[in-house]
Amino acid sequence: MKKIKRALISVSNKNNLKFLLKNLNKYKIKLISSGGTFKEIKKMGFNCEEVSKYTGSSEILSGRVKTLHPKIHAGILSNRKLGVHKRDLIKNNYNEIDLVIVNFYPFERTVEQTKSHKKIIENIDIGGPTMVRAAAKNYNDVTVITNVSQYEGLIENLNNHKGSTSLEFRKRAAFEAFGETAYYESLIFNYFKDISNSQFSKKIILGLNRVEKLRYGENPHQGGALYAASEDLGLEKLNGKQLSYNNYADIFSALQISKSFPKNKGTVIVKHGNPCGVSIHKNNIESFLMAYKCDPISSFGGIVSCNFKVNRSLAIKLNKLFFEVIIGNGFDKDALSVLKKKKNVRLINSKNFKISNNNNLVSNMHFALAQSPDIKNFTHNDFKIVSKVKPSKKTFENLIFAFNVCRFVKSNAIVLTNEKSTVGIGSGQPSRLDSCDVAINKMNKFQNMPDREVLAASDAFFPFVDGVEKLIQNGISGIIQPSGSIRDKEIINFANRTGTMLVFSKTRHFKH
Repeated sequence: MKKIKRALISVSNKNNLKFLLKNLNKYKIKLISSGGTFKEIKKMGFNCEEVSKYTGSSEILSGRVKTLHPKIHAGILSNRKLGVHKRDLIKNNYNEIDLVIVNFYPFERTVEQTKSHKKIIENIDIGGPTMVRAAAKNYNDVTVITNVSQYEGLIENLNNHKGSTSLEFRKRAAFEAFGETAYYESLIFNYFKDISNSQFSKKIILGLNRVEKLRYGENPHQGGALYAASEDLGLEKLNGKQLSYNNYADIFSALQISKSFPKNKGTVIVKHGNPCGVSIHKNNIESFLMAYKCDPISSFGGIVSCNFKVNRSLAIKLNKLFFEVIIGNGFDKDALSVLKKKKNVRLINSKNFKISNNNNLVSNMHFALAQSPDIKNFTHNDFKIVSKVKPSKKTFENLIFAFNVCRFVKSNAIVLTNEKSTVGIGSGQPSRLDSCDVAINKMNKFQNMPDREVLAASDAFFPFVDGVEKLIQNGISGIIQPSGSIRDKEIINFANRTGTMLVFSKTRHFKH
């Protein structure tokens, strides 16, 4: 146990400060503080010594230097068991500091609220993190508190030990303190990375907060948690059971697709990370029905994401089917009353969710792969018509829709569409020809397509004519694919011989 005799308090977040001070006062703990915290403590009527008086050195450099003083850091860092440390303190007339309560200048909030580089720089805390690191290093003798949420635990520990703290509490607090300083440094590093336009810097420093501890990972024997740069994901859960690891993985896959649609239009149904039905039909209820019709068997137990506000009419149809999660850009009050009849179904409002332009990271074992996101909005200029038969404006738009969906399907990917709705999807096959088979079989199983225009998209070029031939033999009248194969001319010639529309993309879109 370590008796707390002297505490240094310097906090940007002054919430619950009075509650903290009342409890410290019970144990006659001497207080040292500076700046705004000192003024607030005095205003609340508690005795406190200002840092400048304690050290005998005035604040200088417009407040940039106030706690950076040997009397402060010697008091925090001294090892109470070492005679030489005790002698140094006595020789210099320094006192031990047993408790450090510090939270930092609001750098993160400042970056969000202003573009003034000067103001942002002045909100880089120097003294605070320095004291916290010193106290955390010396946790054997010093207690360090870095978050308002820790106040109750500190008071409970003091009460249980008559004004002292336990070694276990101090060790846990030090662990949290180093997490705070590391996170704070990551914010500063990433700000400078952004303004330096360094997309792939020599080092990556992730500052992520745990948003939720999950019941388990992909399987019950695996642990799982959700981390994010901000605790506000822009997602609001309105109903249902706790979200699982797999739920979140599918939610993010579904949102990446649906947020690529035109505003307030489109439905996507996702299962195990892959879309099994997509439609941007102008009528929202029809878009859901057509997405579902693409593959009703795979849709069972999946996630449906509506890129529009869900109304009562759609809610009634949704409630007749089994979905794990229903996402909407808001829900009408009447829709919620219908959908909440199923207590377990998770309802997610994604109105405030935004797709990030930050690099995507895939982490496994002891490495991480980083790449820029594949979220570019396609225009006609991204494609070239290479066949003699030219698509109409309407058909061209349908081809672009098919290609947009295709880039969100795991490679090798083939997407068949009609009227801006998917009618067959082949995903994740080692052979592109196999993906063609899967997509065609899905279409033949669930659709009635005679005399209707069916278009195909491929996420990469066809290395041989056989895949294109299979699609054409099964009624596909137009194909959109990336160029780049040594057999591109052969494929163009085959399309012209069969009267097939062929459009080349300037970019490939593998998704592994």
